[in-house]
Amino acid sequence: MEEREDHIDRLSFVRNQLNILTDVIKKRITELTKEVENKVSSAMSDEICRLSVLVDEFCSDFHPAPSVLKIYKNELNQHIDEGMGRNLADRCSSAVNFSLQKAQQDMIENLLPLLPSGIQNQLHILVPYRKFDLSYDLNCDKLCADFQEDIEFRFSLGWSALVSRFLGHKGAHRALLGFSDKIPQSIPCTPSTTSLPALSQQNVSQEEVMVSLVTGLASVTSRTSMGVVIVGGLVWRTVGWKMIALSLGLYGLLYFYERLTWTTKAMERTFKKQFVNYATDKLQMIVSFTSANCSHQVQQEMASTFARLCQQVDITQKNLQEEIEMLTKKIEHLDNVQKGAKQLRSKASLLEGELDIFTKEYLLQHSQLRL
Repeated sequence: MEEREDHIDRLSFVRNQLNILTDVIKKRITELTKEVENKVSSAMSDEICRLSVLVDEFCSDFHPAPSVLKIYKNELNQHIDEGMGRNLADRCSSAVNFSLQKAQQDMIENLLPLLPSGIQNQLHILVPYRKFDLSYDLNCDKLCADFQEDIEFRFSLGWSALVSRFLGHKGAHRALLGFSDKIPQSIPCTPSTTSLPALSQQNVSQEEVMVSLVTGLASVTSRTSMGVVIVGGLVWRTVGWKMIALSLGLYGLLYFYERLTWTTKAMERTFKKQFVNYATDKLQMIVSFTSANCSHQVQQEMASTFARLCQQVDITQKNLQEEIEMLTKKIEHLDNVQKGAKQLRSKASLLEGELDIFTKEYLLQHSQLRL
């Protein structure tokens, strides 16, 4: 009876402690996953800021031919995958492994008292240590699959470059394509001095005004050469032909200098700069996804360890339950034997009483008759 009561108390203790420890461990897993997510997110943001350094370290044969560029892109994407993965592992994996091992050790120490001594000595075999490595799946080849480079020669003082410098890339693109159809038709086609107030009254933005002016100027100069002659005459009268010739000469020298320096190396530098800008935007979009994926890996590892420990605790509970049932059956059997013995004792007492009665009635009478 005492052994059975001890087993019942032990089983009740294991169940209650397991419920309490389950809540504690779930909370610890949640804290650890958030810690890993923040750590990976911060490290990845820093690595994205250093992406230009990683790209500059890449060396391979570059040529503007499409077939060579395709191979160059593939190798560059692989270089970024390996480089960023290696840098993230150096910054995060050691710290994450330390936190994970500590959390697993605390988990084992908390659940160890719930196991029998024989299982405690074999726990390192039943729940073996496994090295955990975070996987940073960046997939730059898919992420930057839509990247389109622009490595054509662009003169720094050319018409496109000047418009881009004053209006920005988007405004320049709109101006060079002819954005005049976007101007409201209700605005009269009067000189610019009278059209500006009308534009402000129609709440047209300053950028659209600049685009419309540049577009108008481009359309006028492209339709007739008279404007060029008039402007050239005014400039010639103002500064003289020597200054004009000097300016054109310097302009030409600058053009030829930039054209001569537009080598394969210059194309590669431009390509890398464009790729860094494109890849930075794309990688920023997957920071939260990658950090959440890493935290999910840690959560799965912790949950796996906890599940294996709980399996051993469940086996312990099952063994206790079976021992309790076996002891219960033994106790019931002993109770039945004891009840049978009591019944037999009662029958023996009854028979003994009847025998005494028989002895007194018949044997005494028989002895008297003989006398």
